[in-house]
Amino acid sequence: MPAKAIKVGLYVNVNEVMVGTSKGGVLSDAQTGQNLMMISKMKPYRLIKNGSGMIISVDGKNYQLNSNKIKIKTMESDGLVYTKKRWYRGNILVHNSGSGLILINDVDLENYIQGVVPSEMPARWNTEALKAQAIAARSYAVANMGKRAKYGFDVNDTTQDQVYKGASGETIKTNDIVKSTRGQVLVYGNKVIPAYYHASSGGQTLPSSAVWSKDLPFVRPVVAYDSDVPKSGHGIGMSQYGANALANAGYNAYQILGYFYQNVKLYSFQY
Repeated sequence: MPAKAIKVGLYVNVNEVMVGTSKGGVLSDAQTGQNLMMISKMKPYRLIKNGSGMIISVDGKNYQLNSNKIKIKTMESDGLVYTKKRWYRGNILVHNSGSGLILINDVDLENYIQGVVPSEMPARWNTEALKAQAIAARSYAVANMGKRAKYGFDVNDTTQDQVYKGASGETIKTNDIVKSTRGQVLVYGNKVIPAYYHASSGGQTLPSSAVWSKDLPFVRPVVAYDSDVPKSGHGIGMSQYGANALANAGYNAYQILGYFYQNVKLYSFQY
């Protein structure tokens, strides 16, 4: 069973960050759990690296936080946290690494996928393509838990892993799609695969050895049905434009995934 939550890196080694909450919240020491400060709703707070700790600045006043790792959370279940000019579900963790502040969104895995799907694939596209995207994104996330552990998180929020815009990126349509595929991942040899995908391969996907010097048994070169779109991405695994073309031709999500990934099975986690 995968971890129910995932840690997503939003900033690495910056000198300061802006944070906030949509509802009343609390800032606590992430290691001891001690509450350090109450957070007022819809008010900006600036966190600044200061030695091995941090300063928090609000309403023109600075307060020293004698902790190198803090947590910011809302007090209400429907509350959101804010940073990077976006709203996020879950909590914010901020760690002073010595080289700067590392900011992490600690969030439920399914809520993470809700923020990935419309950030990676246009929400207006075919529902079956979006379902395939949700399953591929969840598979990639589960397979890469701990990938960036040296920074204190699992994956980052860019194309280095998966684009993730938090609750600010969500749509009603894609949230419903994520919920309809809840817990579904792709498995090869009883192991969840990192289901690589890309925007367009320009007509033909590539074997993984063409890019990464090793063959992955769950991908193979196939006609991608995206020759009308310039190549964009590494060309391994599922072409997003190709997935949408297949969906428009009548393929369902599972047929799309079975086309782009070889000898995989669908597994559904219960959590």
